Amino acid sequence: MARAARGLPLLLAMALGLAAPEARAEPTPYPLSIENCGQTLRFDAAPRDAVTIGQSATEILYALGVGDRMAGTALWFNDVLPEFRAQNDRVPRLDNNAPSYESVINKRPGLVATQFEWMIGAQGVVGTREQFHELGVPTYIMPADCEGKNNLVGADGTRTAPFTTEAIYKGIGQLAQIFNRQDRGAALVADLREREAAAALKAEALKLTDASAAFWFSSADLDLDPYMAGQKGIPGYMMRTLGLRNVVQSDEEWPTVGWETIARADPSVLVIARMDRRRFPADDYEKKLEFLRSDPVTKEMEAVKNNRIVIIDAHAMQATIRLVGGLEALTDAMAKLPR
Repeated sequence: MARAARGLPLLLAMALGLAAPEARAEPTPYPLSIENCGQTLRFDAAPRDAVTIGQSATEILYALGVGDRMAGTALWFNDVLPEFRAQNDRVPRLDNNAPSYESVINKRPGLVATQFEWMIGAQGVVGTREQFHELGVPTYIMPADCEGKNNLVGADGTRTAPFTTEAIYKGIGQLAQIFNRQDRGAALVADLREREAAAALKAEALKLTDASAAFWFSSADLDLDPYMAGQKGIPGYMMRTLGLRNVVQSDEEWPTVGWETIARADPSVLVIARMDRRRFPADDYEKKLEFLRSDPVTKEMEAVKNNRIVIIDAHAMQATIRLVGGLEALTDAMAKLPR
């Protein structure tokens, strides 16, 4: 695996153009055809003026070093990673949430890449794939959100098969092909795979018995049932990888579950999302903590009484390059659990 120059983290080294993989990949043979979420996309050259909807696709393109080929981004949960700030500063922010169809089309994009099918899909909030394709604009949906998932069932979709990080690596590889950045894509995937495996080995060595967890993303209101991670989604994968039992058994991506139900299950660890988005009051992780420590039900949970609460980026709870960092943070927290 390629190592970062002068000890810099690989993502930073890649952003600065310093990473050098052991074997150079062949350049993309244009015209290129890519199968993506039930459609075939064709590219005669690397796209220019790409627009990304969803932070996952955005930060992958930054990691591939193609920020200069981007004309806009939208739908952000957390601030951009520091190593990508220079690229991000040059790319217009179309909207912090869902952009309008017109704002995307006005950029005359050579590609629209989205993290979520519900943004550009059969019931797309921004528009349907057909609307974009009729104008000659290819649309790419991150495979993690369409493969093994039915986005027409449940508020955030329902998993028909357990998520694995192979879906993320597939997306990185395909975007690297589209933009002729295979070397960077291969180096990024190799680094993430290595860190993922190391976190799993570290967790296994802890030999925890019957450790469990629950992931709280947000809530429409703090008085309402919270959005918790289902068993087959991204956090479900994180828990399985680290040997943690998910106390929520729903196949929905983020089902609402009552606190009484969660309290009865009494998870060993609570993992809560930190985000810069402020769509709901519970987007603020400090309000989450205040609620957990004051609510008559939640304050009696062992994880709350013993401060076994892990705070990670909301973006690390999604199918993104930050997921492995979430794995590492959770593994560190597991090391502090009583055995």
